[in-house]
Amino acid sequence: MDNSYIIAIDFGTAYSGYAFSLTKREAETEPRLKYWGQQVSLRTPKTPTCILFDEHEAFLNFGYEAQSVYFRTRGDEAREKFFFECFKMSLYGKKLNSDVTIEAANGRSMKALKVFTEALRYLKEDALKFISENAGGKQFIASDFTWVVTVPAIWDPSAKQFMREAATQAGIITTGKENKLVIALEPEAASVWCKKLPADGFKTENNSEVTFEQASGTQYIVVDCGGGTIDITVHEVLEGGALKELHKASGNDFGGQTVDKKFKEFLREIFSDSLWDAYEKEHPGELQKMMYDISVLKENDDDVEISCPYNLGEMAKEKQKMEKFFESVRGVSWNQGAIRISKEKVRSFFADSLNGITKSLREILKKGFTIKYILLLGGYAQSLILRQHITNQFGDQCKVLCPSHPQEAIMKGAVMFGRNPALVASRISAFTYGVSLSDRFDESKHRADKRYTNKEGEWCDGIFCVLVKENEEVGWDKTSEHSFTPVERDQTAVIFAFYRTERKIQGLMYVDEWGVEKIGSIILESPDTARGMNREIKLQIKFGATEMTATAIDVDSGNSMLITVLKL
Repeated sequence: MDNSYIIAIDFGTAYSGYAFSLTKREAETEPRLKYWGQQVSLRTPKTPTCILFDEHEAFLNFGYEAQSVYFRTRGDEAREKFFFECFKMSLYGKKLNSDVTIEAANGRSMKALKVFTEALRYLKEDALKFISENAGGKQFIASDFTWVVTVPAIWDPSAKQFMREAATQAGIITTGKENKLVIALEPEAASVWCKKLPADGFKTENNSEVTFEQASGTQYIVVDCGGGTIDITVHEVLEGGALKELHKASGNDFGGQTVDKKFKEFLREIFSDSLWDAYEKEHPGELQKMMYDISVLKENDDDVEISCPYNLGEMAKEKQKMEKFFESVRGVSWNQGAIRISKEKVRSFFADSLNGITKSLREILKKGFTIKYILLLGGYAQSLILRQHITNQFGDQCKVLCPSHPQEAIMKGAVMFGRNPALVASRISAFTYGVSLSDRFDESKHRADKRYTNKEGEWCDGIFCVLVKENEEVGWDKTSEHSFTPVERDQTAVIFAFYRTERKIQGLMYVDEWGVEKIGSIILESPDTARGMNREIKLQIKFGATEMTATAIDVDSGNSMLITVLKL
């Protein structure tokens, strides 16, 4: 990695932002960030991940500005516009391609790639403008920087590749300069930042004087509590301060949005399905404003009072007296124009999310590690109910800490990671990876349908050749080299197809078996056929980074081809 300037974009489910550094590695200072929300009298390290397009799918606004415009837009006009919020979760658990669509608040759909591209384009252009204004007017372009984009560690590789494609289309990087974009895993970035914090830079829920000690051998769990996903990684501090991953990335989709959905379901229960459906359809902007207010209120462990939006109140009063809606529903009351929800009822909205997080943590703690700390990070970690629950559940086993500014940890850590990927020295492979090969056909061990014949004889096609095993530890910069030969003496191109599986490899022989998935391929030209089948084709693989890279080299001609596959 060169010593260019760094910009890290934390593209969160609920909130997004960026941090940057204009110092060289040897003179590293704390990453700087932009604070958002002046136009709505706020000062926050991130802005809502909301984007607004007009009726012709032309980009209008992002973040607080998109919210402000959409919230003020009246019914008919709002239904024409495409407003997307928390749309990052549309990538969770899915195999993606450029044709996938996502639904806007008005019920109409747009191509997901366009939505993500325009969001990243806005963040890119805003970052360049902001940095220029804060660097004495010096002008910057995207290629002046190494860019880091954060993604959940538990995302499917196709979703990570989708983000790389969106970043390319947004002009963050150009063809041939792919190495100027670094993909950082969110819990890793958070972990890197926590290691830099002073020992007393954390808060606890029992007011104890707990510090985060980072002696060699210290093992801890990082829980990135986002709006959409809960992303968990386990690290050990090595001699010299680098980190070693002890357990492959895990987690679930029980982030803060789960709680917001429970609030919404409860409001539907109060006002009835028919009224709520009509309200959602006729006043989407007003509804989005109310849901935003709820997302902020849930940070406290107290009764919640929500001002009843004007149009919801008017529609409700047409049906019956306002107080009537609240008579048969427990845990809520009508209080002079406001909906008052009791603390106990609010806590119940957290139950599914907290149970999901607890279950994931218990599974890790059963593995026999010597875990000393659980670090809670991300925007959802600002919730007092969440922090108290994790402390109550696990405080007797390890110390539960949350940095003073949990929303900033991923952004700032991503800058540091982009500067020095060696900060995470090794990772645990989440899958078994292999390459498809041909071998001489042996009827005693090969399937008959895999047999094919060429001028050199009979071969077996599609054999799964293991490159790295699931749960194997791989160094971040370790390259493994494999040597192959052509299957025909006049063969002028070699295809390497790469596969992954979570199956046990005992008994696994072919790439077309159940549970085996193709993740990429490269075609290598081998024009010099003088040495026939004695030519050497080298395959060099790097597994330990956040992206698997494979380089195929034709030794005789010197030709080479590289493929990047997002894997972890």
